[in-house]
Amino acid sequence: MKENLKIAIVGYGKMGHEIEKYAIQNGYKVIAIIDNEDDWVKNADKLKSADIAIEFTAPSIVVENLKKLFDMEVPVVTGTTGWMDKLSEIQNYCEKSNGSLFYASNFSIGVNLFFAVNKYLAKLMANYPEYFISVEETHHTQKLDSPSGTAVSMLNDILKENQVYNDWKLVADNPGEDEIPVEAHRIDGVTGTHSVRYTSPVDTLSLEHKAFNREGFARGALLAAAWLKGKKGIFTMNDLLNI
Repeated sequence: MKENLKIAIVGYGKMGHEIEKYAIQNGYKVIAIIDNEDDWVKNADKLKSADIAIEFTAPSIVVENLKKLFDMEVPVVTGTTGWMDKLSEIQNYCEKSNGSLFYASNFSIGVNLFFAVNKYLAKLMANYPEYFISVEETHHTQKLDSPSGTAVSMLNDILKENQVYNDWKLVADNPGEDEIPVEAHRIDGVTGTHSVRYTSPVDTLSLEHKAFNREGFARGALLAAAWLKGKKGIFTMNDLLNI
């Protein structure tokens, strides 16, 4: 039951605050907040007693944070993006530690349904090479990675289905004909908007998801935390939503 779930929050930025607020409103117990090196020492005992740690920090420190939590035998849900080049390293570390990891580029239920539709659309459109593909994403100015982890997930799913393109590249970096162009905008107050567009000489087909606020991300992260309790291994939103 969620009322018995003891949560540690690692990273106390905008998402950390949102998770804390939503967790308290819905009967979860927040027993520790880790936001700097001193907190790891000061709250070590509380952290070790947590059922789940929810980690939203930065690409530069997420790998170290995950390893610390595995060493403490604390299952972890992470929504930090920009570290997928280290995924194999983390998977190996988690397995050797007999740990539990749930990771997602985006915890919004709507976004993950959007991912599923994006995959299906990419499969259909692969038969029509006359359609030019482009991806666009917009976030708040504090967003650290560019393009977003959500956009990268979208792009990777498209590339698995489409043989015309071999990679993606930001528009500012002058993508070639075999690279999907990506526009990444940073505008104050924008939670997150993602779209993919297929354009031919005669028409345009587009798919878009727009987040109104961060509550959907917090809801999804806490849903993942409750789902992960008692499980061992590595999981994603596909496992949670069975898609």
